[in-house]
Amino acid sequence: MIGVIELIKKSDGNPFTAGDKAMIEFLAGRLSLDMEYADLLAGSQREARHRVMQMKLSTVLNSTLDQREVRRRAMEAATALMDADVGSLLLVDEKTGDLFFEVALGEKGSRLKEIRLKMGEGIAGWVAAKDQPALVNDVENDRRYFRQAGVITKFVTRNMVCVPVRSKGKVVGVLQAINKKGGGAFTEEDLENFMTLSHQVAVALENAHLYGELKETFVNTAAALAAAVEKKDPYTGGHIKRVVEYSSAIARCIEGDAGDLEQLRLAAVLHDIGKIGIRDSVLLKQAGFTPDELETMRSHPLVGADILAHIEQMGEVRRIMRSHHEKWNGSGYPDGLAGEAIPLHARIISVADAFDAITTDRPYRKAAGLDAAKEEIRRHGGTEFDPLVVAAFVEACETGDILISKE
Repeated sequence: MIGVIELIKKSDGNPFTAGDKAMIEFLAGRLSLDMEYADLLAGSQREARHRVMQMKLSTVLNSTLDQREVRRRAMEAATALMDADVGSLLLVDEKTGDLFFEVALGEKGSRLKEIRLKMGEGIAGWVAAKDQPALVNDVENDRRYFRQAGVITKFVTRNMVCVPVRSKGKVVGVLQAINKKGGGAFTEEDLENFMTLSHQVAVALENAHLYGELKETFVNTAAALAAAVEKKDPYTGGHIKRVVEYSSAIARCIEGDAGDLEQLRLAAVLHDIGKIGIRDSVLLKQAGFTPDELETMRSHPLVGADILAHIEQMGEVRRIMRSHHEKWNGSGYPDGLAGEAIPLHARIISVADAFDAITTDRPYRKAAGLDAAKEEIRRHGGTEFDPLVVAAFVEACETGDILISKE
């Protein structure tokens, strides 16, 4: 039974009849069926919404293998799925065993990153230590609540749902959704959905971690090969390290968004890896290339890009490597790109590469000093080099961010 229909006193003053009773029973039965149908429909709609959300989550999480991006997207999706005001992802520090806030959404999120929890401390610490979920709709009266978080962030936590994230049979983190929107309470259904989501997040994090290890192994191998090529020529020793340093300094002075600096540094490390495919008789020749030899030397951006061809996540790094000998006026190689058709990071590496060449001793000339090299780069701004990048390079020189490295 879910309710009662009660009628009091007929309007005509007559007593209720058996017919009246039968009619009310019919209406009650019909109302009961309608309410059951409405409940079923509402449940089906909720289930459909959550299935759609989980499908979207799976798509979002699997669309990138960058570990930080996976974590950020996971929390955004989790917060939306739980219809919560804010959310956070805490990870277990493998060295100390403490929990730290890896992702914290909301205005106060940055303050949460100051906090570390001991295993078992706070609701999140309890969840991690016990490997059990927690649904708390009255946080203030829960003895596990870590009140210092509210003091630090000045954020009022009313309720939360908190679940462990497991990988390879152990807890590696905790997901939290905080404050149900509209002042509502979290439900057991919310908890169940959050647990399902945590499994998806764990798989995505593990995939991203494995990819990161694979990528690091590949990059280290490629960098070692590039360094081996570099060591063949006594006049280019330390070139890779210097180009990475100069490129980073230029990027920091770029007006506007210089993009992903990790990606820039990676491309700078690998920019000459294609020289692995060039025979020593050409690679180590200091001057006087024949047309065929010059064509061979100019093939190294293509060879380098081909080395990374089968690594989908390195697509942008490939573009940068391929284009680092293109020129602003379109006279470069291998594709004759011009202006902003050349990736920004390739334009930055081009200037850094040229600066290092100018300031390095060669058998046929001595290295130029900083001022002379700076003027040489400035002179070619608008022809060989992007004027914006040249301006950033000059600024980096004048502020001392770029100095001629002896390494």
